Amino acid sequence: MNKIAKLTLGLIATASVVACNQQSETKTPAATTTTTNAVAEAKEEKIVYVNSDSLSEQYQYFKDIRTKLENKVKKAQNDLQAKGQAYQREVAEYQQKAATMSATDRQATEERLVRRQQEIQRLDQNASQSIAQDETTEFTKVYTTVTDYLKKHAEEKGYKFVLTYSKTNPAVLYADPASDITKTVIDALNSEYKATQTTEKK
Repeated sequence: MNKIAKLTLGLIATASVVACNQQSETKTPAATTTTTNAVAEAKEEKIVYVNSDSLSEQYQYFKDIRTKLENKVKKAQNDLQAKGQAYQREVAEYQQKAATMSATDRQATEERLVRRQQEIQRLDQNASQSIAQDETTEFTKVYTTVTDYLKKHAEEKGYKFVLTYSKTNPAVLYADPASDITKTVIDALNSEYKATQTTEKK
């Protein structure tokens, strides 16, 4: 069962239990009023959502981090490509000269080429690990910034739940556009991010 269904059923169940308990105690007008208030309070438990697709496309901090990581990947790829091409040239040169080289020289050259190949493989692995660590660190910062803001925003607006919605990974099968607070959240996050950037430049 999807998250929104669980949450909705939870609210309905709560309202039903409250109503049944109140009705079983007494059928006086006061009890009816109490029941009505309890149901009204349950209905006021607002559930809203943020479109994560829009957030990743329009939140400037997220976009800056993504660009930063993409540039690091591109630089690592270019460095490895350059080293790989240089290695291939050395291999080709060795193959051309191998027939005229002494056995000792051939062995020494082959050992050197093997070491170069292993070095390039290590660089590739190290670069991949470094980028993966940076990605985890940077996106954790973005996630923390977003969730900290949403916690504050939810408290101010009285939201009980803030869900995430994505067309590419739909954990929520349907979301009422009236409950969509994505634009408000993105505008506020971008405003806060812009303020931090301006402060850092001073």
